[in-house]
Amino acid sequence: MAMISRDSVDKVKDAADMVEVVSAHTELKQQGQRFSGLCPFHDERTPSFSVNATDKLYYCFGCEASGDLFRFVQEQEGLSFPEAVEWLAERYGVELEREAEDPRAEQARKRRTRLYDLLARTSEFYASFLRDSPKASKAREYLAERGLDREVLAEFGVGFAPSAWNQVRDQAQRAGYSIEELRSAGLVQKSEKEGSMYDRFRARIIFPVRDPRGRVVGFGARGMAADSKPKYLNSPEGDLYRKSETLYGIDIARGPIAKAGRAIVVEGYTDVLALHQAGIREAVAVMGTAITPEQLKILGSLAKTIVLALDADRAGTDAMIRAQRVAGDRGVELRVAAMPEGVDPAEMAQAGELERFSELVEGAIDLPTFRVRTVLSRSDLASGTGREAALTELAPVLSVMGEVVGRDDLIREVANRLDTDPSLVSARVNSAPLEPPPRADATQRDQGEPMIPQAAALTPRELKERALFEMAIARPEEGARVLGRLTDDHLSPSGRRVAAWLREHLSAPTEGLPHDDQDFSSLIARLVMAADDQPYSEGAMELNFMLLERQRLEDGISAAREAGDHEESARLSRERAELAERITHADAGLRSS
Repeated sequence: MAMISRDSVDKVKDAADMVEVVSAHTELKQQGQRFSGLCPFHDERTPSFSVNATDKLYYCFGCEASGDLFRFVQEQEGLSFPEAVEWLAERYGVELEREAEDPRAEQARKRRTRLYDLLARTSEFYASFLRDSPKASKAREYLAERGLDREVLAEFGVGFAPSAWNQVRDQAQRAGYSIEELRSAGLVQKSEKEGSMYDRFRARIIFPVRDPRGRVVGFGARGMAADSKPKYLNSPEGDLYRKSETLYGIDIARGPIAKAGRAIVVEGYTDVLALHQAGIREAVAVMGTAITPEQLKILGSLAKTIVLALDADRAGTDAMIRAQRVAGDRGVELRVAAMPEGVDPAEMAQAGELERFSELVEGAIDLPTFRVRTVLSRSDLASGTGREAALTELAPVLSVMGEVVGRDDLIREVANRLDTDPSLVSARVNSAPLEPPPRADATQRDQGEPMIPQAAALTPRELKERALFEMAIARPEEGARVLGRLTDDHLSPSGRRVAAWLREHLSAPTEGLPHDDQDFSSLIARLVMAADDQPYSEGAMELNFMLLERQRLEDGISAAREAGDHEESARLSRERAELAERITHADAGLRSS
């Protein structure tokens, strides 16, 4: 992909509202010049996350997650740096300029852009056809009967595909799109008899499927005729549409999910529409009955609780059981709303029972409890063989829970249903093999799986040098003089690079940071954020310099002794003694001031 010009990156940064971007993931409150809230990178009850809206930086004093505007979008949206810049540019209306790129990469990028444009144009055509055409009257009646009003249909871009075999194809070709582009976008398919291309979606209600950025990537389509086969038809897998990576309604639900701290996952398009229309805005739908690792990653970046409100048939319950294995150690809590069998959320809304649906969501149970009760309800508990089979299936489920609150209650529940002693169930649970955890291969991790940053243990030298860097940033004039006195012998390897950077960028430390080195960029951002909390006295800065000087002398003494140079060791020891006296006086002066 062509490199986005530095000037364009700067324009995007200037245009973007850091507080608005972060607020989609955690609620922020202004405190002086900063904004604070609960950290979106780790679980906490007391706010330790801080945002500098002017410099567009963030820092968590708990887990030490830190970085700038672009790093935040990368981490929360699972994007690369160029994708994060594009995401923000699209959101804030900044036109990007690119430097020279490999011709093949440029061609691929332009091709994807044309496919996005083609899908957007087609989506608008379908929506206008549903709204205005007499030929879509039955579709409008059907949607009205489902209780869906025009506002929610317009918000989600719901449309209707005409019954003609070639209307979308011909209109797109007149607009300059090729048959190959139409095929790649999933809009046409080949006739088995004649070999010609015709419209894939005909006489169907169209539900545009968008990615988190709001770009149309494909369509779901419901047939209107009684003999429509299949009843629902999706776009084929292709360059833009991948079923496992898609959640219907995610572009609209992202903000509400982050604000509510939970996502509600349903099965159908109309379920999402009905819930949003009723004000339950954190609802999204899977493209089928199973929730995938990719979908969990998207939702897990927005909220830590996911409520599964899938149909209570066999497929739906099996999907929810598989979800526990998929969730693994992603830090996501999966809960299950016990939907009545044969009724979906849209039907509950249509029947005026949304209060009941909300109660089911609020009373959602954890997945282990759901799994236990599902297995028990399916098993033949009247026979010894059936009870043994149930216990064999449940023992690993309970074992994987570990020693957590609630496990003993479930063990007693299982024992009661199996008409046996809880100690026998406990013994089976303790000896049961653990269920294999979800496989997380290197490819998944390389594609940006969110990781919770952990605070790294710093050496005494690193603590001193970072405090000095923070003070230098806070007071650039005095800081420049102190940085000029530092040598590589004073500093750790990471400190040497920071010092070199600050000597050149002390007036604006975050400008021009190398975005291909996220660790270094985050370290600079962390120092800038912490600089506001450092004491601003010149004496404190000098004291920290002297502490690093003492560390330098101690390193020199150790090296001289190892080399057998007693004269050098003695000289450095005298310098250290003199320095120690100055440090004592400087420290006493700061304490008394």
